Amino acid sequence: MKIQKIPEASIVRMSVYSRYLSRLDQKGIVTTSSGEIADGVGVSPAQVRKDLAYFGEFGTRGVGYNVKDLHHHVLKILGLTNEWPVVLVGAGNLGTALCVYRGFRERGFKIVGVLDSDPKKHGQPLGDLVILPMDKMEEIIKENDVKMGIVTVPSDFAQDIVNLLVKYGVKAILNFAPRAITVPEDVELRNVDLAVNLEVLTFKLSS
Repeated sequence: MKIQKIPEASIVRMSVYSRYLSRLDQKGIVTTSSGEIADGVGVSPAQVRKDLAYFGEFGTRGVGYNVKDLHHHVLKILGLTNEWPVVLVGAGNLGTALCVYRGFRERGFKIVGVLDSDPKKHGQPLGDLVILPMDKMEEIIKENDVKMGIVTVPSDFAQDIVNLLVKYGVKAILNFAPRAITVPEDVELRNVDLAVNLEVLTFKLSS
């Protein structure tokens, strides 16, 4: 299956579906329908069926979907049936908040190393970890077979940090630094600019 041929918006919705199915499962609900899923996440039933159809055939006509089975399939599609080790670079306010965010662990993402360039932070506890110096990056990545990294450093240093992550074998990076970052073609990069999202909201409020 070549994920790149599937619209990114569908991948995003699959993540939303997985959370909704998880809630249904926790409530003990056994079966559901595309209409119920659609109502629960705010899309049309046709959109739910179209998104799922990219990955196969699920459910039974006239019966619906088994919640546990569909939830498992969606998690498998998203690669969340296994735990993903993650390294986080930048133990400032944002990095600290992300490191202790329980939602990552609940979704299968385990932060195995937190690194920072400030010597005053080295050795300080952060959640279940301690903050490490930058020269430990390669060791942490190799020992834990890390393929994913989170960057929360100041924008002036972001590209250098990304370059190091790529050098040591990281293949997917979530960047919170508000600047353009370049990576090789075989590395996935997602940029999260919180200010931009707030500015979209102010535009909506001002319109």
